[in-house]
Amino acid sequence: MTNHLEHAESWTSRAIRTLDADAQRSADSHLIPMALPGFPEVDFYFKDESCHPTGSLKHRLARSLILYGLCNGVIGPDTALVEASSGSTAVSEAYYARLLGLKFYAVLPRTTSCTKIEAIEQYGGECVFVDEPSAIYDEAKNLTTRTGGHYLDQFTFAERATDWRGNNNIAESIFRQMAMERHPIPRWVVMSPGTGGTSATIGRYILYKSFSTELCVPDPEFSAFYEGWTQTDTACRCKRGSRIEGIGRPRMEASFVPNVVDAMLKIPDSASIAATRVLSKRLSRRVGGSTGTNFIGLLWAASEMARNNEAGSIVTLICDSGERYAQTYFSDEWLAQNEINIAPDMARIEEVIATGVFDPDLRIAGQRRERV
Repeated sequence: MTNHLEHAESWTSRAIRTLDADAQRSADSHLIPMALPGFPEVDFYFKDESCHPTGSLKHRLARSLILYGLCNGVIGPDTALVEASSGSTAVSEAYYARLLGLKFYAVLPRTTSCTKIEAIEQYGGECVFVDEPSAIYDEAKNLTTRTGGHYLDQFTFAERATDWRGNNNIAESIFRQMAMERHPIPRWVVMSPGTGGTSATIGRYILYKSFSTELCVPDPEFSAFYEGWTQTDTACRCKRGSRIEGIGRPRMEASFVPNVVDAMLKIPDSASIAATRVLSKRLSRRVGGSTGTNFIGLLWAASEMARNNEAGSIVTLICDSGERYAQTYFSDEWLAQNEINIAPDMARIEEVIATGVFDPDLRIAGQRRERV
């Protein structure tokens, strides 16, 4: 007869093998090249994270967070998993919870897109809604206490759950895929912050490998990261939730590592959404709003290179598919209801693409720091 400890250990081993088998069935995401006429000396690449089984970059994070819990001995066969999320992370965590036969609860802002809510529920997750986006943290903690479960807490653990030195993390994957390109070491990598974990992984990996690559982090309009970084103040707060789902936070999250960031930008929502539409047209498929924010950052970085007569490459991420936002960023009715006019910014972005000169009327605030 096996005792309880032996049973728990055998379940944990089986759970880890289940996650490893799932990863083995999945290919790495594609790195898509693109040429932009105004920047003949710059090669652009988009790492397409929308191809994961749950459709977003957060598929990697969800697996890392659950492995982190398993290997720390805090997730067992009867543990309910709880997460505070704006949607995509919860979708991926619900997928993995179902794979392991675990109950999953997602605490979401009530404004989360319907398609994300449906995806969470389709994977067997249960959604709990809050009216104020900043209330997700406390509600997730309270729900964890009520269920006796485990709070995955992406906003604290994203930067430590992933091994930034390697083990097929997003940064290692980017640089491996770039190895045979004309400019194999990117001049810039551009990544907007949600938890801050992906930018932390990329920035740490760049420093670990002593690459000359710089990391640009474009922050959406309603978010605390840019102000916290520029003011060196972790207490910075933003009074309202981000309209660009998946990125931007009302506070400086613990997973954001400011000292690995070389430049930060503040992007108006109209520019992010306009860039989403422009890039979707060039790719012949829809991408999400966080990818639009990344695209603005990519154009800014390319303009900096052009201004300094530099040749090289820039890499950014397609964070998720735009099909999740058919009723928001791709809906003219939704834009009108939110009093967002993207037409002028779409024209300005097209002009930047054509000329290689960044338009100040895009109203982008930006700062750079010298690397220590």
